Amino acid sequence: MLETSVRLLRLLSLMQSGRQWSGEELARRLDVTTRTVRNDIERLRILGYEVHATTGTTGGYRLAAGSALPPLLLDDDEAVAVAVGLRAAAAGTITGIEETSLRALAKLEQTLPSRLRHRIDALRTATLSAPRRGPTVSADTLTAIATTIKRQERLRFDYVGHNGQATVRDVEPHRLVFTGHRWYLVAWDTQRADWRTFRADRISPRVPTGPRFAPRPPPDPDVATHTVRGISSQAWPYPARIRLHAPATVIAELISPAGGVLTALDETTCLLETGGNSLLDLAGYLASLDTAFDVLDPPELRDLLSRLAKRYAAATIADDYDVNGSDQAKDPRSQQ
Repeated sequence: MLETSVRLLRLLSLMQSGRQWSGEELARRLDVTTRTVRNDIERLRILGYEVHATTGTTGGYRLAAGSALPPLLLDDDEAVAVAVGLRAAAAGTITGIEETSLRALAKLEQTLPSRLRHRIDALRTATLSAPRRGPTVSADTLTAIATTIKRQERLRFDYVGHNGQATVRDVEPHRLVFTGHRWYLVAWDTQRADWRTFRADRISPRVPTGPRFAPRPPPDPDVATHTVRGISSQAWPYPARIRLHAPATVIAELISPAGGVLTALDETTCLLETGGNSLLDLAGYLASLDTAFDVLDPPELRDLLSRLAKRYAAATIADDYDVNGSDQAKDPRSQQ
């Protein structure tokens, strides 16, 4: 039989899976009697773990959230993932958690075995983070929004639009979406009776929250893609639809999530819904992909590309004139 301390750790590891365990299952896993399981469950409770127990044929034990944070058991991959996540959070797009993330990371690294510290150190020394530019969102704002989503409560907030105008919005919040650059809230706008996407850094939640609501079906099963497509149409004065002659998996390696929405058409082509601040910027962006393409929309982009093609074709014609436009290069006397 395992020693009590080792057995408690094994029991805690099983309980942290989140499922409900019968006493017989735990006893079989730990190779002990059900009476020993009951005693060990009581020891966990003394240590601060809140374990719920139910009786009957479908009864068992389940670890619940308590009033305090007890010690956690993490496997190697989980510990590395948490450490990397904390380091990213310290330099991420959420304001107000940088210092607490570093404190938590310091505590975690102090308890890690050397083999895991070496893995984390290797990641830290081999990677660099570019400085973040642009707006960030506070952790309190994200928490307030996430809470209303979980509780299915309407959210009222002050919102500053891209034109600088402030409005009060009343919404049924559905999901928070992070595009890799900014946080967005996808919600049903009760005043406009339609789905809307809001930048989280422009949201100032009001209290108290509104009444509860019955969730309605989202505008798209893939809410993340819907969000990127929505912000693309709002962010770019010149939206475009481009058929690229390359697999979607190849193009996905070349563009960021905010660079447009990719849809595979077949094994060799894909649709890119993107845009730019000007048609010329858009033409340059498409050229940077170094892939054959067809412009589906807008027709003005096709006209611009036609003019550019003629200009670039003229620039490739061999010319023996010098930079001053003289014909010296053609005159044999210039070579004497």
